[in-house]
Amino acid sequence: MKFSPISLGLVLLPFVSAAVHDVQVGVEGGKLLYSPEAIGAQPGDQVVFHFHAKNHTATQSSFDNPCGAKEGGFDSGFIPVPANQTDNFPTYTITINDTAPVWVYCRQGGKTPASHCGQGMVFAVNCGFDDAPNSFANFKNSALAIGAKLVADAAAAPSSDAASPANTAPAAGYTTAPYGDYTIPAAPVPTPVTQPVTLGDQVWTTTYDSYPGSPDPTPVSAEGAVHKVIVGGPGKLTFDPPFIAAQPRDTVVFEFRQKNHTVTQSSFADPCRKPDNGGFDSGFMPVADSLTSDFPTWSITINDTAPIWAYCRQKTPISHCGAAMVFAINPVQNSERNFTAFQNIATAINGTAAAQSAGPEATGATKASGAVSIRTGSAGIALAVAAIFATML
Repeated sequence: MKFSPISLGLVLLPFVSAAVHDVQVGVEGGKLLYSPEAIGAQPGDQVVFHFHAKNHTATQSSFDNPCGAKEGGFDSGFIPVPANQTDNFPTYTITINDTAPVWVYCRQGGKTPASHCGQGMVFAVNCGFDDAPNSFANFKNSALAIGAKLVADAAAAPSSDAASPANTAPAAGYTTAPYGDYTIPAAPVPTPVTQPVTLGDQVWTTTYDSYPGSPDPTPVSAEGAVHKVIVGGPGKLTFDPPFIAAQPRDTVVFEFRQKNHTVTQSSFADPCRKPDNGGFDSGFMPVADSLTSDFPTWSITINDTAPIWAYCRQKTPISHCGAAMVFAINPVQNSERNFTAFQNIATAINGTAAAQSAGPEATGATKASGAVSIRTGSAGIALAVAAIFATML
């Protein structure tokens, strides 16, 4: 980037009048860049970042560490935008305080081969001339070098480590979310296991997929345990508890409290959307604020210990999933795909996923991996008031 002597003089002049500089974050075609990539600005000027489709940030960094957040620096946070949005883009504004350089990057996919910064998505204010050490070209090249190393390190890393304990074996590589371009830790590779199972005086042979960190799917008893989960309640957009550990033959009973919620199966990479190939879904369960007992319930029975992910698909007046109303069964808490990571993905990409996936209201359920024998219990109240409360939260 070059400044003419006249423009450089303007940068160094005392503040005269504030200007507004518009910067597009991500552009048509999904390009990973800020446009323009570098500007000159005076103290008092404002830089307005306009966020286009996908899911980006405007995060302050430093010349020496282009893809790392500067301590105490500004950060827009992730701002997901649907692919079909063409105007009224969300914005984030900073004010320039002096003529010192300001370095910015997108922290999507940070420290992974999918790093947006590592693919050159950086921006600068008042950087040096093209032939200066702190030029924008040098800044961007440093970011690209970081990205190249991340890709090379990932390619050189073994896909599995036989010496690693089963509960700590890392998954190879990363993926991106179906919406928003959010970086997702790759799913672990299951290992088929065949072994005898003893339950009381019964012995049988079972074959199952063993996931790193998940327990053997041996039932606790022939009847199984019962796990109660409270869904919603006055002023609550939560599942309580938010996640559980369950064995085959266990039953999970969802008790629906005030307002209008669902429990709907999703996936780790796409928390706020029902999979195209089915999955369980309670349907909406409206409950009057005045109800204090005999709450409607809905149950599933567990058939293995693979992680199961679920959410509330209510979207009126806001997405409950986007407000972190998600739930999990058997998440591997010492892995990158733990419950907190699942919840973070839901809040980060919901703005894009929810806008494109209304999904039909289910009246029953479909057999899905990890859960069968879906049934309703104490649902008479929900059915009786459904017509009245169909539009409740």
